[in-house]
Amino acid sequence: MKFKIVGDSCTDFTAEDLKKEYMVSVPLTIDVGGYEVIDDVTFDQADFLKRVAEYPECPKSACPSPERYMESFQGAEQVYVVTLSAQLSGSYNSAQLAGRMYKEEHPEVDIHVFDSQSASCGQFLLAHLIEKYALEGMEFEEIVERVTAFRDEMQTTFVLESLETLRKNGRLTGVKALVASALNIKPYMKAVNGTIAQAGQARGINKAIGKMVDFVGEVGQNLTEKTVVIANCNCLERAKAVEQELMERYHFKDSVVIDTRGISSLYANDGGVIVAF
Repeated sequence: MKFKIVGDSCTDFTAEDLKKEYMVSVPLTIDVGGYEVIDDVTFDQADFLKRVAEYPECPKSACPSPERYMESFQGAEQVYVVTLSAQLSGSYNSAQLAGRMYKEEHPEVDIHVFDSQSASCGQFLLAHLIEKYALEGMEFEEIVERVTAFRDEMQTTFVLESLETLRKNGRLTGVKALVASALNIKPYMKAVNGTIAQAGQARGINKAIGKMVDFVGEVGQNLTEKTVVIANCNCLERAKAVEQELMERYHFKDSVVIDTRGISSLYANDGGVIVAF
């Protein structure tokens, strides 16, 4: 096998993606009150969301070990790794260490680790862009250069029913204040250099999603040449409505709706919608 695309499991690969021999998901783990959830093909979203809802404390996640990453590199001449933002997880640092260790034993293998500066559908976009270029036969260095340039322009935005898991796990350090939940004020968020910031807010989830769709038009450029990916946590109809609105208003070249896997489900919570383009 000439190349592999390795994503940590916050890269919300579809079942079809994981049937491809060159796409590999390296699982993070989640602890829900002593019950360990491995974020792999065995992940059961419905059971997971039920456990999280019943657990009074905040679940904790753990990134893959360097050894687990190194296992995923085997058999390839070129390895492209996509991790969730280094500002949000130790997954990137673990993959970087794995790359250095693997290169010591296999100096002939080209390895690059991409800090997505995003999560979920942002990682999905990067992985699929790598796939496109690799299948076209593009050289390793050019793929790295082009995907990095795309990453630097990529936008990620999201609306969640609750930000509590992000807050309790320290992922909202860049957000100065959270609005009062008693007023049903829902912020719509954005990624800024891999950290999470508040882009705006509205009363109620539907209005917040509408504001998020407006925000896409405000920050997006050359949208008719781009693909938009919408990830959803147990709210497919909501995601489909967002997809339709985005396509009608901005005429993206293509759109994809995907389901969140374990890590994305943990932080998006039931009803969360994430958009990347």
